[in-house]
Amino acid sequence: MSHTNLEKAHGDAAELEQAGPVADPGIEEHPPRFTDTDEQAANRAYRQIVGLLAAVPVLVLVFLVVYFAVPKDAQLVLFGANLKMQTTLLGFSAGLAALLIGVSAVQWARVLMNDAEMVEDRHSAGSPPEAREQAAAIWNTGVEDSGVRRRKLLGTGIAGALGLMVVPAVVSLADLGPWPTADVRAQTIEKTIWAEGIHLVNDVNNRRLKASELEIGQLVNAEPENLQDLEGAAYQQAKAKAAIIVVRMDPNSIRIPESRKDWQVDGILCYSKICTHVGCPISLWEQQTHHLLCPCHQSTFDLGNSGVVVFGPAARSLPQLPITTDAEGYLVARSDFTVPVGPSFFERDSSKDFQEGDR
Repeated sequence: MSHTNLEKAHGDAAELEQAGPVADPGIEEHPPRFTDTDEQAANRAYRQIVGLLAAVPVLVLVFLVVYFAVPKDAQLVLFGANLKMQTTLLGFSAGLAALLIGVSAVQWARVLMNDAEMVEDRHSAGSPPEAREQAAAIWNTGVEDSGVRRRKLLGTGIAGALGLMVVPAVVSLADLGPWPTADVRAQTIEKTIWAEGIHLVNDVNNRRLKASELEIGQLVNAEPENLQDLEGAAYQQAKAKAAIIVVRMDPNSIRIPESRKDWQVDGILCYSKICTHVGCPISLWEQQTHHLLCPCHQSTFDLGNSGVVVFGPAARSLPQLPITTDAEGYLVARSDFTVPVGPSFFERDSSKDFQEGDR
């Protein structure tokens, strides 16, 4: 390339760099909206938006009526399909309410908020105090442009509609499970299938346990005999709470409080197999120390001292099942556990739990 042509090429490049690769097209003419030029049209749009928001409380009321009044087993036939009436109506009312809020917000932005176009140069990612002050000013301008100060029902309507939408969400929490009232807890998590006269059986072969056949130092994993009457989920739930361990210790080497003298048979004691920390099954038995060790987090219970915690994170003694023998010498329960088995829960009453000083 000649010297003259090289200079010409550099000159063209410099001109291109100054002008930019694409000419600035500017901002196209922005036609006004019909609500900007016609006050009556703006007022109609205003009433429409307020009407949409006003329908939300009605739908929330419908949701509550359906939730409490429509039976859960009621059926609804729609387009040949059998649907749960309560579930369908709950979804329709809550979904339509959410849709109306969304439609009203979109319509509000389309026809009533300020429609002026703005151009803003790019700036650095930092946010100096001046920028924050400018952001606050923009926010105030946006509030002014939204029209909420002149048309106050818009702000009140959207705030009320969004606030009321919390009600269906909160009410629906009741479907996560039964309300943990004292009566519900007493019949579910605080109760097992143990009762007076229920035989203790080996959990491997379901043979009844005879007191005379147990040796000192022996531990047997056991369960209630009536567990075999259950099936499916009921069986699994009952077993998870009623599982026990039966141990026999030298009566002269253990401490039995006066209140539990009749809970044992010649050094044979029965405890829940479920750790009071997080509910792991326990059967690691130390014969010499009479300690029962949980393999999950090493909580240790002294079965020779009413199941009190001697080590680890468990905070409650291991529940003890009162036992005796029937006319043939087989071990039977005197009653259900006197305290709830398993890990603690928020509503649990711990006032009857055995403590070290309860003698």
